[in-house]
Amino acid sequence: MSFQVIPKQNTIPTFDPKAIAVQHIEFYPFGEIYEQEEITESVISQILREIPEGISIFFFLDPDGETDWLEVVCDGEWLFIGYCFDDGGDIYYSYNPDFADSLDLIANADFSNEETFAPIKSQGQSPIGKVFAMTDIQTGVKAVEYFIRTGARYPGIDWVQHL
Repeated sequence: MSFQVIPKQNTIPTFDPKAIAVQHIEFYPFGEIYEQEEITESVISQILREIPEGISIFFFLDPDGETDWLEVVCDGEWLFIGYCFDDGGDIYYSYNPDFADSLDLIANADFSNEETFAPIKSQGQSPIGKVFAMTDIQTGVKAVEYFIRTGARYPGIDWVQHL
């Protein structure tokens, strides 16, 4: 397993602040689901407000909730964003350069160093390395809204691509 860091860009492309690219939203572990016509500005606003308080949620571009998704996990202090496209062939994670030295431990699946992992878990079960978890929650919320509106990765944060 190897990774390539994609540094954040200073320029964020403009986007329609009322557009909705997301077709399916699914919370876990509770399973609350919103589908196409249920995904309204009110729902989006509520979710964006909830992120800093703590949330575990998937946003899908696929109306069936099967492919092309963004996973967001936040506990109020740490925020993880996972971006998966092309049936898992194109995977990116938010990247925290403060923990760049732990990337090799993650790549080698060394779970012995508990200081390497944030206190949040992907899908409620898989450990998330601090190197993939942001502490700038407000910028993370911007990244989530950008995906909701455009269906694309937010260029204003660092990413790491899983190769």
